[in-house]
Amino acid sequence: MKYVILIGDGMSDNPVEELGGKTPLEHASTPNMDSIASKGQLGLFRSVPEGFPPGSDVANLSILGYDPKMYYTGRAPLEAASIGVVLGPEDVAFRCNLVTLSGKEDLPVMADYSAGHITTEEARDIIKSLDEALSSEGVRFYPGKSYRHLMVWKGGSDGLKTTPPHDISDKPVEGYLPEGDGADFIRSLMERSVEILRDHPVNRSRRAAGRNTADSIWLWGHGRAPQMPTFKERFGLDGAIISAVDLMNGIGAYAGLEIIKVPGVTGYIDTNYTGKAEYALKALESKDLVCVHVEAPDEAGHQGLLKDKIRAIEDFDSLIVGRIMEGLKGYAGYRVMVLTDHPTPVALKTHTSDPVPYAVFGTGIRASSGLPFSERHAGETGLLKEAPAAFVKDFLGR
Repeated sequence: MKYVILIGDGMSDNPVEELGGKTPLEHASTPNMDSIASKGQLGLFRSVPEGFPPGSDVANLSILGYDPKMYYTGRAPLEAASIGVVLGPEDVAFRCNLVTLSGKEDLPVMADYSAGHITTEEARDIIKSLDEALSSEGVRFYPGKSYRHLMVWKGGSDGLKTTPPHDISDKPVEGYLPEGDGADFIRSLMERSVEILRDHPVNRSRRAAGRNTADSIWLWGHGRAPQMPTFKERFGLDGAIISAVDLMNGIGAYAGLEIIKVPGVTGYIDTNYTGKAEYALKALESKDLVCVHVEAPDEAGHQGLLKDKIRAIEDFDSLIVGRIMEGLKGYAGYRVMVLTDHPTPVALKTHTSDPVPYAVFGTGIRASSGLPFSERHAGETGLLKEAPAAFVKDFLGR
């Protein structure tokens, strides 16, 4: 038996007036997801347990059957695993965004949480400069991809409250800065980064080209290394994961899944969808399970770009879901699940914790829905699953 989990990050949304009261998922052309939903099981999954922030870290741990109440310690430790940074027991990892600020110097506004989706090559130069300038403070900076990077504070505090920068788009950062034990030190690093980056060669070049600049770092998502059993230890299956983002690959690393690198993946609407699908089908030749994650709908949601979100959903459906469904026809037994991890409404530009639609089709799955894939139709089934481990066990038939 082969198993495939297809995650369209942030696909779920709220009704949009411009779309006649439909959500982007309802409005988009998604014949392949609709087929899975109508011929299989459709319902809602509470991927974000009550009391947890509605982040991709919490939601995707849940999707893979790891209850955040037991295994969640923060986002950054998961991303550290993806880029090969081993955390010691005294280390606290932080996600380090490169961000664009606007407004007055004494009252900056979060203009762009991604610094114009800065390229990985440009960002590496900036992270190197930050590490050289600030490593004497007991912190180290490690490059990731695009605007997403890592800082590790040796002997640091994890008793802080931090805010994701994509939650405060177009808002003054005052009131959202780190608070709690160690906050003064973290704030000082963020303030010093402004001076380091002000006249950085990368920023001079981007400014001259009319692109958003990396004006500051934003530190958030902190935590210590989690202790997690592997997917094989829990469910007896060998698996692989395909994603453009370090978070998902970090979850995969802790879960013991093979991390498959696909050329040309960006985490945005220009990502290599076709490559992801082909690499997934190739992996299934030797693996029991493959998880494919696509970030593009979430990024469009955070930027409030309705047309881009619809395009991302349609590309996910045709180039990922459709191609993989075609490839699965060669197997005698298989199950496929398609879902989103959390809503990212374009009107809000941030995540919410509402239950998300999921659909399962394949061997042993009784056709029970007859409905297309959407938030509203999933709710109409009356089926709501909430326990992460049971959710995955049901999908695996175990």
